[in-house]
This record gives sequence, C-alpha cells and structure tokens, in this order.
Amino acid sequence: MRREPFGMSAGASRLSATEHASDGGSRYRLRDLFTPLDTLLASGGDPRLALDPKERVNAYGCAPSPEPELWNFASSTASTISQMAYDRAALAREELMHKCLFDEVEVAFDARCEDMRDELRGHLQLSPRIDVVFSPSGTDSQLHALCVARAVLGAPPVTIVVGADQTGSGTTHTARGHHFSTMTASGIAVRKDGAVTGLAGDSIAVPLIDMAAGVAMRQDADDVVLRAIETSLAQGRGVLLQIMDCSKLGWRAPTTACLDEIARRWPGKVQVVVDACQARLGRRRLRSYLDRGYMVLITGSKFFGGPAFSGALLVPKGRSRSLDRMGAIAPGLFDYAGRSDWPTAWTALRSRFERRPNFGQWLRWEAALAEIGSYYAVPEAFRAKALFEIAAGVDSMIALSPSLRPVPAAVENTGADDEEFAQATIFPFTLLRGGKPVSIAETGAVHRALARDMSEEIGGSASDRQVAAQRCLIGQPVRLERQDDAPQAALRLCVGARLVTEAWSPDPAQAQRNVRHVLDRIAHVLVKIELLLDRGMAATALDKPAFEV
Repeated sequence: MRREPFGMSAGASRLSATEHASDGGSRYRLRDLFTPLDTLLASGGDPRLALDPKERVNAYGCAPSPEPELWNFASSTASTISQMAYDRAALAREELMHKCLFDEVEVAFDARCEDMRDELRGHLQLSPRIDVVFSPSGTDSQLHALCVARAVLGAPPVTIVVGADQTGSGTTHTARGHHFSTMTASGIAVRKDGAVTGLAGDSIAVPLIDMAAGVAMRQDADDVVLRAIETSLAQGRGVLLQIMDCSKLGWRAPTTACLDEIARRWPGKVQVVVDACQARLGRRRLRSYLDRGYMVLITGSKFFGGPAFSGALLVPKGRSRSLDRMGAIAPGLFDYAGRSDWPTAWTALRSRFERRPNFGQWLRWEAALAEIGSYYAVPEAFRAKALFEIAAGVDSMIALSPSLRPVPAAVENTGADDEEFAQATIFPFTLLRGGKPVSIAETGAVHRALARDMSEEIGGSASDRQVAAQRCLIGQPVRLERQDDAPQAALRLCVGARLVTEAWSPDPAQAQRNVRHVLDRIAHVLVKIELLLDRGMAATALDKPAFEV
C-alpha cells in the first residue's frame, strides 16, 4: 500500500515508507517545506480537508488562505484562517527551515512540537503533568483516547457516547474502533467503517434530543448513562464513557452529580473522556476534568478559530504512564499517528512509530495557537462582558425574527468554573416560512447561499442587493429527528474567540463600538436569511444541503 508524505497534498508525488526511512527521505521531507503554504495548510488531513477543484474550499467552505471579506460566524463547524494566524504559520515554516540547516528534519520538528505542547499548556493554564497528544482532528484523537483507555482498563472497553446525535459524524465509527473515512491523514486508503486492526470493539449511543418533546434536551440523560454503565460492567466489560461538554447545539451532559455518582459506585472501572472539541469551556472546568483523571478531547479549530483540522488529546500523567508501559500496540494505530504526535517523555511508545512529520497538522496548530494566545491576552473581564452582550443581542434578534425559531437551550448546568462560558456561544435555530417549518433541503440551501454573493438572484432595492451580496459563514445544518413528524435541520450562529479578540480595545468606548459592530453584522446575516426565504431563491438556486461532517 502506498502512503503519501504528510507534508504533501493529494495528487502530489508519493514515496513509500521504506524510501522515507532513508537519508534521501529526510531530504525529501525538507523539500516538502518549500511547498506553497496554502498547499501545506490543506495537507495532512482526511478527505474533508481536500479543496474543491473549482471553488478552492474544503468541505466546510473554508479556503486555506485569509478571506477578510467573508464574515465568519461558523466556529461550531470551521473558520477561515485569519491573517494573523496565516502569518504565524508562514513564520513558523521559515524558522523550521532555518533549524533544519543545522539538524535533521525530524529532530527539529520534534523539538518544535514539544515547544507547542508547552505553549498550549501555558495558554490553558495546565500543569506540566498534563500530556498533549497532537492529531489531525478531534476524530483522530478519539482513536488515541480509545487506545489509552484500553491500556488503563486492561481490556477492550465498550464506549458509551453521550450526545451521540450531536457530536462529529465520525464518532459513530471511532467509538467502535473503526475507520471513519476512506483515507487516513497519513494518506493510507482504508475501508470506511472497517475495523482498525487491534482497536475494534462495541459502543452504546446515548442521544440527547428528546424526540417526543420536539427539539429539546432529554431529561433522563443521567439515568440512561448510569444504566448503560451498570449493564456493561455486569457483562464483565470495562467502560470508556465519552461525555459531552458542548455539543453541536451547545449542550452538556451528563451532570456533575451523575459523574460523582459514577466515581463513587465504580472506582477504577470507568475511564471518562470529555468531548470538548468545541473548546467552549472555562479553563477552571478543563482543569477540574483533568484533576478527576479524565482525558479531554479538544481542537484549536472550533471556538478558537484556527483553520479546520487541529486536534489534541489531553492526558493526565497517571493515565499516560499506563499507555507508555503497554506491551502490544494496536497495529491499526500506526496508520493514525507519527512519532512526533506523542510527547517526548513517552519514549517506549514513541520508539515504535515512524518518524513521519505531518507538516499540515503542525502548521494548522501553529495558526490555532496564535488565536488561542490572542484570545487569552484579552482581559478576562472584557471576554465575559463581550460574550454576555453578544449573547443577549443574538437571543433578542432571533426571538424577534418571524422566520427563525430558536432551539431551546439545555437545562442549566453552569457554575463558577464555567467563567465566560456561562454564556451561550452557539445559537441554533430552525427556519420557518408562513409559520411552517422549512424543509431540510431548503435549510441546507440557505446555508450555502449565505456563503455566496446572491445579489443578482435577489434583485430588488439597492439595499436588498447589498445585503444579499455579503458572503458569510454560519454553522452547518444539524439534522434534528422528531417523533411522528418530518425531521428538521438547525442552523447555528456562533460566537468564536476571534470576534472577542478583534473587539477588544483598551479604550472602553471603542471596545463598546466594536461589540456593536459585531451585532450589526449578525443582524445583517439574519436579514439575508429573511430575504432568501422571502424570495424563495435558495431552494431553486442551489443543490443538496451539506450536513455537519
């Protein structure tokens, strides 16, 4: 089987693993760094990252280079790369090129990845005892978490997925140790939903939407989780419990009380991993999860607004020691990680993996770290104030719109450790026309039309054409199943870190004007939605919708 070098895009020249192990392979990797930056940023991921040949955007509608004219309220899905983040990636590449003149590519790359771990821990205020495993995406990180859980529990666990209806589509596969795509980030062709050799197991899905109550969060989630754990343990199986801290609709489950009950009843028998890929949680809450011995899945590409595809698994030291002492490694895991993905302290584990730098993954994390650092450089009081004011404004605008019906928030489950995230940052809504729900197909078409200049199709007054011309991204449609009724789809307006960073000013009056400017743009987006629905343009002008991928 041929495998593509991490640093190269699809269709580029390929070398075999054997060729890469030679000195010539190292020189070839150095040459990879001279690939155009846009190509590198779009490399080293699964097919979702590939650019459409015509539109030059990935599956999320994002280009690999900055598009400042495109308004971005899509951070629950993916964001366009900012100029600041793009510049950091360019500088990082130059610096690595310089270091490679004095050291082997893999050695220099390894050192840079370790520095990034330190930088991420610093931004998130984490202890040096927290290990960071990098990956191309949060979906890849789920496979890493499954591998750690097997080592900790001493046997293949059953994975219980809380919020299975509101997490990434690949979780259905990775929870069972199966391939989630037809190609791994390392360029290896696989069979989607085929078993990852040595990782395959069982999973139990716990959806959060109560279909009988319309679009609302079920009230019995804690009980369902406890019963699933009890049943699995009674069958002699260990449990990897994947809990949800900010779903696609902004929900969290199970409750803290439920987690306390699990720890009391089954100490050492349930390994918890937190799906925090949205990264919409306070740093105190993040630390509390890790202090409990939980693993945490995060990305730099959701709330923080880095380019799509930058995943990481945060592992408490006690759990990481179990993995480093593990005898056999699932053979299929070698297709999903290179040596530099693992912390340098994990010497025994690292020694079994190929030296296989993923330049695309690295550069996307460089970009994400620029966004994370900029966000936390903003004073905490302003972050909280800005998110509160934007949330209040968005809630009010959605409530006043005749064509938007808000999706109810989950039952309150917030505390002091939520910090600024006590406020919602994802605002889901369904579409109406004449008081009746709009079809799934048209909802998806509206989403696609928002990202295009629709001034010619809309016509009308100069003001209407100006509104229709503005290109904007919002969160991709989320399918909502309903009991005894046709399914719907929800769109999402999302507030990400970059909106707060760009609104900040040491001048309070200017900062307030900046926040109002954000709200003005959101109002503009909602008016465009109204125009598209009123004129019926989206349904006729565009093709099938694309759901969250």
